[in-house]
Amino acid sequence: MKIISLFTKAPTHQRFTYRPRYYDPSKDEMLERENRIRKEIERERGISHSDAEYRSRIAGSFQAARKRSKPSAQTGEVVMRLGVLLFMTLLIVAFLQWGKSALYIGLAFVPVYLYLRFKGMKKNG
Repeated sequence: MKIISLFTKAPTHQRFTYRPRYYDPSKDEMLERENRIRKEIERERGISHSDAEYRSRIAGSFQAARKRSKPSAQTGEVVMRLGVLLFMTLLIVAFLQWGKSALYIGLAFVPVYLYLRFKGMKKNG
């Protein structure tokens, strides 16, 4: 802790105004849908708009679908999970086939793997 000096003024906290904003994605999507329907009605009545506007709507639809989709799991994570599952399955099969000695040998690989994994991370990080 800092010792407060008798000759200097103690610092005070800075104040600021914070006004939270509320964003409603369903309302935004509803307004976008209403505008799109209005434009389609105008197009049917004969009021023509440029093709660029139509193309931008298509591009916007693709971007909106990409944002709504859930991000998939990383490939490295999936491979790691499959590797651990495969290792555990082989360890169980080896234990059933050869007994405790296979279990001890299999478990001896775990610290070796962890050592090599974290040693590699220190070099990269």
